[in-house]
Amino acid sequence: MYSNAAWAAALGGISIPLLSDFHPKGAVAQSLGVYLEKAGITDRATILIDAGGTVRYAASVTPAGKRDIDALVALCEQIDADWDLPEFVVTTSLPADVALYVRDHCMFSRWALYARENLHLDIPVYNVSVDEGRKAELESLGGKAQAPALRVGDTVMYESAEISRFLVEHCGVL
Repeated sequence: MYSNAAWAAALGGISIPLLSDFHPKGAVAQSLGVYLEKAGITDRATILIDAGGTVRYAASVTPAGKRDIDALVALCEQIDADWDLPEFVVTTSLPADVALYVRDHCMFSRWALYARENLHLDIPVYNVSVDEGRKAELESLGGKAQAPALRVGDTVMYESAEISRFLVEHCGVL
C-alpha cells in the first residue's frame, strides 16, 4: 500500500485505485495468472480492465522488463473512448476544520502526505519539527505532539493507516 502511495505521489498524485496484493500474498495475481509461485513474486504484468469489468488487455514484460508507457496510455485512451464515462470530479465530505500535522524525516508522516496528495486534497499541513506553536497546539488538542496527526474538529488521529482510511472514506469520485 505504501509503495503504491509513493509511486502515485511521484506521478503527481493519481485518483485511480491501485492494488496492493499483499495478504494473502499474491491472491489477486494468482487469480489473474500472473503470480510466479516458484519465485514467490508477481510477474511484472499490466492488466487493463474497462469500466464494465472486462479485461481488455493483459501482457507481461517479465519481472526484469519495462513497459512501453506511451503505448499503454494510447491503449487506455482507446478503451476510455469506448465508454461514455462521466467527468472525473473528486468530492469531499471533510469538515472545514481538518488539518494534518507532520514531522520531518518520518516515514509515517510521508505516508499521510501521500494520501493527501493522491486524493488531491487541499487541507492545511503543519510541520511540528519546525513550528513550535503548531507542536504545542497539537499537544494541547490531543495530549501529545506525535506526528503524523490529523485533527478533525476536537478529535485527533495519530496512526498513518487510520488517517489514510479516514481521508479515503471522506472523498469520492462523481
